[in-house]
Amino acid sequence: MNLPLPKRVAVLYSDARREYFPTEEQYITEVEVKARATVIAQYLNRMKIDTALFPGDQNITENLKKYNPDFAINLVDSVYGQEHLCSTISASLELLRIPYTGSGMMGQAINSNKYLTRNLMEQWGMTIPKYQLIAEKNDEIDDSLDYPLFVKLNEIHGSVGVNSDSICLNEKQLKARIETLMDLYHQPILIEEFIMGREITVVVFEGARIKVYAAEKILDPAIDNPYKIVTFDWNWNTEFEHAITYQKYDLPDSVKDQIKTAFDVLKMEDYAKFDLRLDLSGRHYFIDANTNPALGPQNCAISSILDLYGIPFEELLRRLIQNTLSETQKPPNHG
Repeated sequence: MNLPLPKRVAVLYSDARREYFPTEEQYITEVEVKARATVIAQYLNRMKIDTALFPGDQNITENLKKYNPDFAINLVDSVYGQEHLCSTISASLELLRIPYTGSGMMGQAINSNKYLTRNLMEQWGMTIPKYQLIAEKNDEIDDSLDYPLFVKLNEIHGSVGVNSDSICLNEKQLKARIETLMDLYHQPILIEEFIMGREITVVVFEGARIKVYAAEKILDPAIDNPYKIVTFDWNWNTEFEHAITYQKYDLPDSVKDQIKTAFDVLKMEDYAKFDLRLDLSGRHYFIDANTNPALGPQNCAISSILDLYGIPFEELLRRLIQNTLSETQKPPNHG
């Protein structure tokens, strides 16, 4: 059933100020959200929807009260530069009883901690590379982990801190990389066994039933990157704007079922993105999960992949709004 579209929509974006972020790299991943919000507002206007843009800052509640929208597109990735504070935006929308896109408070809180995310998926039977959380620089490395190891920030997404030094072949390299990231970002570090093989990106879209769209990530072979990992530069440097493309991938039904389970266990809503590695034996490993992945008509995995399946961005936006509205009309589940 197609519900009527809302008349007034607020598009919320990250209040990204340089002083909030320890590095220019992280700032770059956040400041771009306003531009995407502006483009989405243009699409909504073409759909005859009155639209206003608001930063996700300390004035968000008052701004929303004044505008009084019927619906909100929530694109906020960080508050005061912290991803774990995103749930405060969802909380504000819940208090004001404004339907909104994306995951709620619980889903966003879980997703801001990669270690917790992996632990939950592992407990529910998903295939995860062996991993360890490093809380202090002098923590002992689990000797059951096999090199090469991939080093990443535990609380920040967007390929921040990912470069050629992220793959470590020995303990000396590993310790040096951990120290560098901890000195810059002052947070725990996640290390995991690196899975050689192909990388698969999966978009999950929630409607009358959960739909799964998979694509293989194709990296430009001309770029010197023997481990074929998507570094910060590959994601954000305009020099490599066309370095990543996608082609349809036929995901096994058993992995689709795991993804649908993960979507539920991680308290995701509306839409999400998963990254997997396919090793040489054909085994799929979950390496990342994202609530509220970047939403926009260009340079976003979700739109690039859905376009392969014949779903243009305007249709995606329309479905997203209508699906969210239909969910809000369901009676609460107290079971």
